[in-house]
Amino acid sequence: MAHTDFVLYRTADRVALITVNDPDRRNAVTDVMSEQLRAAVQQAQDDPGVHAVVITGAGKAFCAGADLSALGAAGGGGAESGLQRLYDGFMAVGNCTLPTIAAVNGAAVGAGLNLALAADVRIAGPAAMFDARFQKLGIHPGGGATWMLQRGVGPQVARAALLFGMRFDAEAAVRHGLALQVADDPVAAALELAAGPAAAPREVVLATKATMRATASPGALDNEQHEFAKNTELGPQATSIQSPEFAARLAAAQRR
Repeated sequence: MAHTDFVLYRTADRVALITVNDPDRRNAVTDVMSEQLRAAVQQAQDDPGVHAVVITGAGKAFCAGADLSALGAAGGGGAESGLQRLYDGFMAVGNCTLPTIAAVNGAAVGAGLNLALAADVRIAGPAAMFDARFQKLGIHPGGGATWMLQRGVGPQVARAALLFGMRFDAEAAVRHGLALQVADDPVAAALELAAGPAAAPREVVLATKATMRATASPGALDNEQHEFAKNTELGPQATSIQSPEFAARLAAAQRR
């Protein structure tokens, strides 16, 4: 194990298993967790013995989104830089040169949905729930959510999620193309799927992903499109978390 406390890291059979690890707070994203997640992804990329990455959450949740106190702190000043720090972890997953699988064991909400969407493939456990929830919290989507959802499920379903609050349980996620399959043990299923690249030459795995990234939308790499979407969303999201409405929602949540 490495990356103590908020992110756990282990490798076996040429696959890195990265676990966001704050189950008492449903693995809500903080600056520290995001930083550790980025470091774990970098460690996997730098290890020639790792051919694929699986990401999951400790406990019952996959990731309950950005910690509201961390969002509130970001809104207190330098909002855009504060948000960027919260994005670092799942942006590292999105930029990862290795194949990535999200084993979504429970709720993936807000930034947690972004973390799942940043992976190449998602496998849903029976209790998985994919919920954008940005609008319900009174904040603009961020982290490239608008692009990732439209890429994953198409414009109509993405708009249903971001504008009308549509959520996806495990079966609905598969039906709409948000997840590849439902598995009773999503981590075991993800590790089984990762055995494919684990058995292949690493240079072929890396080159295949790079080629797919380049040909998804000829003329631009897909992770560059993600970066563009994140930067386009950044200003409106920063404005929204500085609003009195969000401050009131944050105060109410902190009183509970």
